[in-house]
Amino acid sequence: MSAKPHSLVMLRRNFKHVTRNPTSVFNAVLMPIVIMLMFVYMLGDAFSVGVDYIDYATPGLMLLAVCYGLGGTATSVNSDMTKGIINRFKAMDVSRGAVLTAHVIASLLTNLIAIAALIGVAFLLGFSPSAGLLDWLGVIGMIVLLAFAAGWLTVALGLAAKSPETAGMAAVPLVLLPFFSSAIVPADKMGQGLRQFAEYQPFTPIIETLRGLLNGAPSSGDAITAVAWCAGIAVVGYVWARSTFNKRA
Repeated sequence: MSAKPHSLVMLRRNFKHVTRNPTSVFNAVLMPIVIMLMFVYMLGDAFSVGVDYIDYATPGLMLLAVCYGLGGTATSVNSDMTKGIINRFKAMDVSRGAVLTAHVIASLLTNLIAIAALIGVAFLLGFSPSAGLLDWLGVIGMIVLLAFAAGWLTVALGLAAKSPETAGMAAVPLVLLPFFSSAIVPADKMGQGLRQFAEYQPFTPIIETLRGLLNGAPSSGDAITAVAWCAGIAVVGYVWARSTFNKRA
C-alpha cells in the first residue's frame, strides 16, 4: 500500500483520539475563546492600542489558538512511541512517514477548526476587519503555514521527550511565547529588554502579517520575515522529527 492511504488511515485514527479526549478539545478549541473573552471583556479597556481592542487582539489570539493545541499533539506522538504502537505499525508494514505526517495534518486541521470558531466569536464581539478576498486568502495561507511549521516542531518535541507527561510540558514554551510578542499589546509599550525580545522573536512578524492582512494593509517586510520564520521552523522540525523517529522506532 502506498504512503497516501496509510496517511489517511493514521489521520482518521488521530482524529478519533482527539474527539474522545475532552481535555484536548477544550485546549485546542475552547481555551482560545476563553482567553479572548477574558482579554476583551476584563482587560481590553486597560490597553490603549489606537483601535478597538477586539480588532487589535484577534490576530494574536489566532496565533495563540494554534499554540494551545500543540500540547495534545506532543503527548499523542510520544504516547505512540513509548507505548509500543509504532512497533505494531512496523509489523503491519505501515509507512513511517505516514505516522508522523498524520499527526501534523491532524494538528493543522484542528487548528483551522479552532481559529474558525475563534473568528466567529470575534465577530459576535464586534470584530470588523477591512480585509478583502485576497487578504483573507493571505490570512488562511499564513495560518496554514504556521500550523504546518508548528506541527512538525511539536512532533519533534514529542518524539524527543521521555514520557507523555514531559512531552506535554515540552510544548509549554510555545504556548507562552505569544504572550511575549505583540499579540496582546504593542511591543513598543513594553519595558526595555522585553520590548527588544518581542520585536525579534518569530511570532511577532507572523502576528503583524495577520494584523496587516486583516486591516487590508499588509506589510511586505513583515510577510517575508514571517514566511522565512515558518519555513525555517518547518525544516528544523521535520529534520529533527525524522531523525529522532528513525533512531527510536
